[in-house]
Amino acid sequence: MALRVTQVRSAIGSKPKQRGTLRALGLGRIGRSNTLPDRPEIRGMIHRVPHLVSVEEVDG
Repeated sequence: MALRVTQVRSAIGSKPKQRGTLRALGLGRIGRSNTLPDRPEIRGMIHRVPHLVSVEEVDG
C-alpha cells in the first residue's frame, strides 16, 4: 500500500517547520504529487500539514 500526497494549498505564510515538512514529502508547488510508502513516519509528516495536502491510498 502506498499514499499519493498532493499539495493543495500554498506554503506561503506557514511556519518554517511546515515548509520543511512539505519539502521532506517531496512537494513544493500547488498541484505537485508524490507517491510515498505507507509508514508511520510518513503518516506523522502528513499529520503535521493536513491543511496543505490531500492524501489518497493507492496500490503498489
